Amino acid sequence: MPAFADDGRYEILGASADKSIAIRAKNLAEFRPWLSMMVKVFRLSNYQLLSLTVEMPRAVAHWRVDIFSKVTGVTVPTELVDVVQIDGERIATYTEFFAPR
Repeated sequence: MPAFADDGRYEILGASADKSIAIRAKNLAEFRPWLSMMVKVFRLSNYQLLSLTVEMPRAVAHWRVDIFSKVTGVTVPTELVDVVQIDGERIATYTEFFAPR
């Protein structure tokens, strides 16, 4: 996790098929368990980058992917937007918005 700042702000906000989801962490110690769980539970396929804008210190990526959940056994085509801000060489803020397509 060397890409993430220890004191950064991390948010993931969106909607699944039946409810909204909001993960907010005020530092890497709070974010690490969420990220670990997501890596274990979800598998991504059919990645497609739609746009990428980099205007340092901020970058915005708009992308699509099919997300498979090991919990539900369902694959959901999903659209995402990631907004990151870099401080030094680390991600100081990471905000992700997502919705099923």
